[in-house]
Amino acid sequence: MCAREQCRLPAWHLCGRDLGREAAIPAPAICPDCPLLLRPIFAETTAGNGEMPSATPAELAAALIECIEAGARVINVSSALTDASSIGPRAIEEALDQAVRRGVLVVAAAGNQGTLGSSALTRHSWVIPVVACDLHGRPLRSTNLGRSIGRRGLSAPGEAITSLGAEGPSLTLSGTSAAAPFVTGAIALLWSALPHASARAVHGAIIHADAPRRTTVVPPRLDAWAAYHRLRQAHST
Repeated sequence: MCAREQCRLPAWHLCGRDLGREAAIPAPAICPDCPLLLRPIFAETTAGNGEMPSATPAELAAALIECIEAGARVINVSSALTDASSIGPRAIEEALDQAVRRGVLVVAAAGNQGTLGSSALTRHSWVIPVVACDLHGRPLRSTNLGRSIGRRGLSAPGEAITSLGAEGPSLTLSGTSAAAPFVTGAIALLWSALPHASARAVHGAIIHADAPRRTTVVPPRLDAWAAYHRLRQAHST
């Protein structure tokens, strides 16, 4: 899913990182032949006070359902959520439950508020939250952490990541929205290598579900090569 105006940049980063082939940018594509569906969830105009736009849980839930119905197999989410009412989280949970039933994987940026906790999105057992880390694997100060994030999430590079910009030239960004496409692209690449693998098998392979129970709020680093071997082994049995 993507946004428009200022918040469209993470979506363009996703395009350049995972799909870009011919663009003259210093960023190789992860899974260049994968089709991409863009589903904006923010208004095209920005708030008058200059703040970045955000989405309500109901808006995000509706977008998730639309992507699922459109045939998406992996959904990349980067959105700040507003509306603390009890209705919003229920809508998110119902949409994510639908993703489970339809075998659609959901990757979500953990957020960049530097807080300890979770949201209706990142605490769902099917969602793979992504933390931004530096080149040494250390989480950025701004990245959100939490028990559910540490238990089922992954860390991925999120510092000074260069990819395609909204206007064409390359752009360098940091944060969890820059990190999440690494996980999304790795999943797409895994599924392209083993297209008959089930969604649950891919999910388990990428987060190493059979590993000992995690007890830290910091998730392990993405290891696509190890995930490929786990998935291949599981698929051959």
